[in-house]
Parts: sequence; C-alpha cells; structure tokens
Amino acid sequence: MKNLTINMIAVCMLLSFAPKFLSASARTSFTPITTETSTATSRNTALTVRLNEIDAMDKSNMTFSEKKQLRKEVRSTKQELRHISGGVYLSAGTIILVLILLIVLL
Repeated sequence: MKNLTINMIAVCMLLSFAPKFLSASARTSFTPITTETSTATSRNTALTVRLNEIDAMDKSNMTFSEKKQLRKEVRSTKQELRHISGGVYLSAGTIILVLILLIVLL
C-alpha cells in the first residue's frame, strides 16, 4: 500500500510538470535578454550607491521630518532592490508545512 501511494505521488508530480516545448504555439523570433539584464543591473548598482550614501550621511543635524523621509526612501529602495533581484523566497512556515506533508505522505 505504501509503495502504491509513493508511485501515485510520483506519477502526479511527473504529469503536473509539462515541458515547455510541448506548447502549441511556435515561437519564431527570439529577443535578446541582455538589454533588460543590463538595465536591471545598472539600476541595481544605482540604488545600492544611493543606500550607501544615505548610510554615510550625518543624521545628527537633521530634523525629525527629514529623518522620516530618509527612512521612507530607504524602505522603498530596499523593496525595489528585492523586486529587481527576483528569486523565490520561502518562508519558514512554508518549509515546515512541506516537511510535515513529506513526513505524513512518506
């Protein structure tokens, strides 16, 4: 019985991940991705430089509203950097849930 469930899970996983080349539409022209990547990296470096400038500032002579504005700028810049970098982020709850499901099913 246990072997049957493992085999069924494996079959379902294999069938759920369909290869991309089986799609009906044929792609005839290819666009270079390098221009998008270069603009993303240049934007990334500009944002990083700005964060370093803000970090190096002397904030002791600033008013409360100026400091608040800088904090908002830092938050938005960090959020934009996360958006540019992309990637898949898994929370701790998701990892625990996956581990529990694996233990229960296997």
